[in-house]
Amino acid sequence: MVELTTIILIGRSGSGKGTQATLIRNRINLLDKEKRQILYVETGEKFRSFIREKTFSAKLSKDIYEQGTLQPAFLAGLMWGDMLLSELEADMHLIFDGAPRSRPEAEMLDTAIKFYKRERPVVINIEVGRKWSETHLLARGRMDDTTLAKINKRLDWFEKDVVPAIEYYKHNSDYLYIEVNGEQPIEKVHSDIIAKYQYDKN
Repeated sequence: MVELTTIILIGRSGSGKGTQATLIRNRINLLDKEKRQILYVETGEKFRSFIREKTFSAKLSKDIYEQGTLQPAFLAGLMWGDMLLSELEADMHLIFDGAPRSRPEAEMLDTAIKFYKRERPVVINIEVGRKWSETHLLARGRMDDTTLAKINKRLDWFEKDVVPAIEYYKHNSDYLYIEVNGEQPIEKVHSDIIAKYQYDKN
């Protein structure tokens, strides 16, 4: 039986978080005999939609986006918080992709995890080197990955802001923290995740 899961996928941009999130979702859907739904929380598209609005707040956020710097924790929290408030039900699996992106946001998310009484939350850190990220982000060619300068800004704030969030989870006994080598074939990364976190067993 698949236990009710709460998964936080974290890692450098280009580490394959979205790909692994899809594989995890597919596996849960296959194995969960109760066919419970999965709430997949990925805030990138919500941010891209938000900055197209005409409000003062959206303009400020768009300026940050165009500079390639990190959005403030409160704004990121509003993005995933809105999804939790409007979409999360008691019997849903929960997967976060790419959030949190700073220690303050991690601490904010922790209050949500506790509010919703989510048991055995797990953090999966997909570890890849900076050069690996550069190569994969350039190949992806997304709107915010068009130049090496933009990519380097994102990788800089990973070191400055995301790494402290990772350290927060490493030393927080309320979470199961695991690391996998992301510089491997997709299937091997996924099998390593399954080996370290048996989310298909009680």
